[in-house]
Amino acid sequence: MRRISPFFALLYLFPCLLSAQKITISGYIEDAESGEKLISANVYEVQTGTGAVTNTYGFYSLTLTASSDSVDLVFSYIGYQSQQVRMPLNRNQTFNIALLSSVALETVEVTAERIERIEERTQMSKMDIPVEQIKRIPALLGEVDVLKVLQLMPGVQSGGEGQNGLYVRGGSPDQNLILLDGVPVYNVSHVLGIFSVFNA
Repeated sequence: MRRISPFFALLYLFPCLLSAQKITISGYIEDAESGEKLISANVYEVQTGTGAVTNTYGFYSLTLTASSDSVDLVFSYIGYQSQQVRMPLNRNQTFNIALLSSVALETVEVTAERIERIEERTQMSKMDIPVEQIKRIPALLGEVDVLKVLQLMPGVQSGGEGQNGLYVRGGSPDQNLILLDGVPVYNVSHVLGIFSVFNA
């Protein structure tokens, strides 16, 4: 019976040991601009398709069989540019990579028109009465009433003696829109209609 030399036995076993050697490549995948870790990013080996996914910390760990001296890894993530890197398979190693965003959004300018004030939307004609002129008009109990001043304007009539109602060109008082700082005023008088709510 022939005996096998230990030297030749090692020669037969060495390729088997080499082919069964496992190499682990690990690291972090992050955003190139912000440095934020990318969750669920993909990394896979091109030849065999073996891959891994990053965890909640952006960490991946990929174990490969050292069947060759190098390996091509592809790092990818949705909305980012994929990168392919060739790495040696001689030892366990750590490899961190930063991916660039592939989505370039153009600057969007949002414009809008100024909100038109209600008095500007409803104004058909305009008549300005200076405050000095209002104060020169005789008033009851020394208090100038703006609405009574308007009753003196052409085309405007009063509803009666001492009343603040405005009858403009044959209309009724409820057809007038009276605004105070842009807010409609529905009841413009008090004390049974003798005085208006506006202070001159």
